[in-house]
Order: sequence, then structure tokens, then C-alpha cells
Amino acid sequence: MTPTGLVAGTVPAAAVPHRVSTHPRTYLMCSPEYFTVEYAINPWMNPEDPVDVDLARRQWESLRAAYTALGHTVHTIDPEPGLPDMVFAANGATVISGKVLAARFKYQERHAEGEAYAAWFRRQGYAVADPVTVNEGEGDIVFAGRAIIAGHGFRTEAETRHEVEELFRLPVISVRLVDPRFYHLDTALIVLDEHTAAYYPAAFDEAGQAALAAHFPELIEAKDEDAEALGLNGLSDGRNVVLPVQATQLAERIRAAGFDVVPVDLSEFRKAGGGPKCCTLELR
Repeated sequence: MTPTGLVAGTVPAAAVPHRVSTHPRTYLMCSPEYFTVEYAINPWMNPEDPVDVDLARRQWESLRAAYTALGHTVHTIDPEPGLPDMVFAANGATVISGKVLAARFKYQERHAEGEAYAAWFRRQGYAVADPVTVNEGEGDIVFAGRAIIAGHGFRTEAETRHEVEELFRLPVISVRLVDPRFYHLDTALIVLDEHTAAYYPAAFDEAGQAALAAHFPELIEAKDEDAEALGLNGLSDGRNVVLPVQATQLAERIRAAGFDVVPVDLSEFRKAGGGPKCCTLELR
């Protein structure tokens, strides 16, 4: 479903705006010291497909270097043994206007991650709100400037929207995910700026597609092959879009819309269903 007057994935050359990075960002990351695939809690995970830990470390370092090269600040949280998915910092919390909603994970294997991230934020002096319902941080709670997009269907509970609205005082647009491969919202949607997003329509039900089309004046559709490469699991500062290198067609469409694309290879993290965004929590 596409906003009126736009052809999905294309922007007329004369209409391409000049995109501007809004401000330097601050991110939180967790090194992949203990990263591995020990269990399967999403369709991407296969414990019989081993992770190359050395390669994962190099790929993670290249992602951090990409952020600092763009002028952003990266903080790190110490990884903890026995928490192989702690590297996916985006799931650890949601941070907007200095307020923190801690994560409460669906699966037992990840429960301790929520406690580790909440403890880090408290040590840094943040006021942390403990969650009532299950939410997996920025995996399903996506800041979109004028509103928050909240995904549900596989991990985060739909009722989380009420906690999000109350804490952050922003309208929340609730969308249902329907394809288990795209178990988190950040695998199916990337907000490029306040008015523009890229998404994979088939990951959402019809009501979710309509809600996104109503909110974003510009929507760029990802094709099957880019979505299946987790190409939407990227991060934008309003001008520069850090994107999995495998998502070649999506990169072309985002460039055509006036953004600069910074490709990175996080192929080892895809084995656990993650990418650049999964590895990155924004501290707003």
C-alpha cells in the first residue's frame, strides 16, 4: 500500500529533497565477546550453523567505526557470559528524551539481558521505568519523530503501547507483524527521517500497511530479496543510512530518495536474525 501520488520505491528526480542529518547521535553497543547461536527462538537461528566469532568481532568493529566516522558517539556496555544475544543492544531498552523503558523479554533465554541493560542505565543516572508487559525494546518500539511505531505479533505485546504512550507522551501507532521471519519491527521497517520510511509490506497485516501509509508521506518498498537479507535492519541519522551491504536494490532506492547509504557487512549476525540496527540502541 503506497501513499497517494507516490510509486512504491521511486521518487521523481525533480522531487528528490536534500536530506540533512538532524544532529550527531549517541548509540549504545555491546561487543560480541560471547555471541553465538546456542538456541533457536526465531526462524533465522540454527545452532548447527556455527558463528565465526573472529569475523563477528571484525564486523561489529566495522559497524562501530562507521558510526564514529559519521560523527556519532558510541558508548559500550560490557557483555555478560551466558547471554549470547546481549550483542543486540537495540532490544535492551527504549530511550526517548532521556526517559528509559526497560525491556522485558518473551523468552527465558534472554530475560537476564533486560536486567543487565536496566542496571547499566541506572548506573549512568537515568530514570528507568520497569515494564509491565512484554516488550523487546527498540526491536519493536521505533521512534518516528512525531510519533512512535509499535510492533506486535511475535515478541512485544500489543498492550505495551499504553506504557509507551504514558511514559514518552507521544502518539503510538500500533502495527501487527504477520511473517515470523520478521519477528521484530526493526527487521521490516526503517525510519529514514520524520517523513520517510522504507518497509516490507508483506511483513504487516492490511491495517498495519494502511497505518504506515497514512503516517509517512514517503514510503519505499523493499523487495523480497532485500527483506530476506534483513536489509531493513538499518539505521538513519536523517541523511546517512547504515544498511546491510547485501541489500543492493534497497540501497539504490534509498539513494534515489536523496539519502547517502553506508553499507556494512554483518553476515555473522544475520545467523541470529540481526543486523546493524539490532546491534545499536540510540540514546536520545
